[in-house]
Amino acid sequence: MPLIVIPDDAPPVMSLSAAVMQLRDCEHRLHATLPADSRELLARIADADAVINIRASTRFTAELLAECPRLRLISIWGTGTDHVDLHAAKARGITVTNTPAVSAVAVAEHTMSLIFAAAKQTVEIDRAVRRGEWPRAMVPQLHGKTLGVIGTGAIGREVMRLGAGIGMNVIAWSFNQRGDYSWVTLEDLFRRADVVSVHVRQSPESLGMIRAEHFAMMKPGAIFINTARGRIVVEKDLVEALRSKRIAGAGLDVFETEPLPRDSPLRLLPNVVLTPHAAGITREATEAGLAMAIDNVLAFRAGAPVHVVN
Repeated sequence: MPLIVIPDDAPPVMSLSAAVMQLRDCEHRLHATLPADSRELLARIADADAVINIRASTRFTAELLAECPRLRLISIWGTGTDHVDLHAAKARGITVTNTPAVSAVAVAEHTMSLIFAAAKQTVEIDRAVRRGEWPRAMVPQLHGKTLGVIGTGAIGREVMRLGAGIGMNVIAWSFNQRGDYSWVTLEDLFRRADVVSVHVRQSPESLGMIRAEHFAMMKPGAIFINTARGRIVVEKDLVEALRSKRIAGAGLDVFETEPLPRDSPLRLLPNVVLTPHAAGITREATEAGLAMAIDNVLAFRAGAPVHVVN
């Protein structure tokens, strides 16, 4: 029977889910720790026909894939594919699937929570009250302000819906502009938006696409939000914009290096709200995503692959 390997269930999600019962009739191995390096990852998946990938820190390089002659499928839990060499996988006949839109509501809700926390200075004011102070911060209201959404996939569209729901004026930019939205140029979005929220995928064309020149265009009172991928933004440029108060604040769930290094200057900035790449982790989204990742394997084995990205 073809072997399914889950090489990276740490912290544990698959082993604790109801979804794992879908594998009860399949030969499978589940590793409860992260592989220490590429050699350990290879040892875990060398004889696998299919891999269910849980953590984006597990990287499937061209060199690794060349050492896995039996591998025919990598089923990713999540939408991001930047940790898989898609071209190498395709060249070797390895199908890659993901779980599109399954976390869209969770990530969009988290995005809105960061918008509120950053705009209302919730964390900073909370700390002041705990110190015995009684601040009267003149924070902005979001109703009537402009929300600029970069990327209009499933998550971006949900953020647009939620933003409009609280009375924000929504403008948008995307690599692929489909749908009846208030499209603007990227430069115009940065100039006009009171809140800029990033929702494009990490790809060669999006790496480092947001940098100093874009922060220079923003209003002094504007907020920058990123729940997409850290490397889409030149982090040092964002740090400088926050440190110099060129922009009012930021809410970040993703970073150039994860976990966030102890010496990261972002840790010391009072005008930024930080969360640990956890926007899509709700009980509901996690269970649905794990089930879809397994369904993708079963559909592939049945000869009807779905959610193929390469």
